Amino acid sequence: MFFILSKVFQYIFSPVLWIIILFLLAIILKKPKTKKALFIVGFSMLIFFSQPFIFYEFMRAWEIDAKFKSELKESYDYGILLTGMITYDSKYERINFKSSSDRLWQTMELYKEGYLDKIFIVGGSGEVFNQEFKESQILKDYLIKLGIPEEDILIETNSRNTYENAVEAAKILKPKENNHSYLLITSAFHIRRSNACFKKQGFECDTYVTDRYAGKRKFTADLLVPKAEILDNWYLLIHEVSGYVIYWITGKH
Repeated sequence: MFFILSKVFQYIFSPVLWIIILFLLAIILKKPKTKKALFIVGFSMLIFFSQPFIFYEFMRAWEIDAKFKSELKESYDYGILLTGMITYDSKYERINFKSSSDRLWQTMELYKEGYLDKIFIVGGSGEVFNQEFKESQILKDYLIKLGIPEEDILIETNSRNTYENAVEAAKILKPKENNHSYLLITSAFHIRRSNACFKKQGFECDTYVTDRYAGKRKFTADLLVPKAEILDNWYLLIHEVSGYVIYWITGKH
């Protein structure tokens, strides 16, 4: 039930939806003062949520800083790679990689450089209806094609969200019973919630963040020009922060 509700309510976190509703109300309602106020608020929100500098400052406050490889241990028993980075075109049997697929490339590099003994890919299907799509299995097959030995790749295919990622991973790795070392690998915007969930299940993980949005602060004229893609980025940030709060309220971390 929690999974279904999370998928239904995730759309309320979109600034684009908020702005559209305001403009529609401004068109539908009759009172001139109300119409004017709604147009002003809607336009102001459009400017605010499409402004790169503002977004990057908020994202910078949320994201966890990256680490130098010199800050890591010499090696980890498991690199835990969280999914949510691909879609799959079954017609052409082709993987479509999203921006968060940086998680995969960074994990491969860490493995090739000897930091990871094994790669543990966590995540089944995050879709409501297409439960046959098992992302971790698809990624395992992909890594094997790229030359990583099958015996060095573990997968978990039952989890559908971050909380379940941690629960199902704990069933397999049993962190409370074993003394293994773990490196949790996911996007910078996602690391707070994921690490909190894994700690709840008994994992003591070092973290390695990927695909950072903010990074080092820069001051360029380009940051002052409104951009449509920033509206979508805000959805990502708001969804993640609200998810962290909801998980805390419901005791999932």
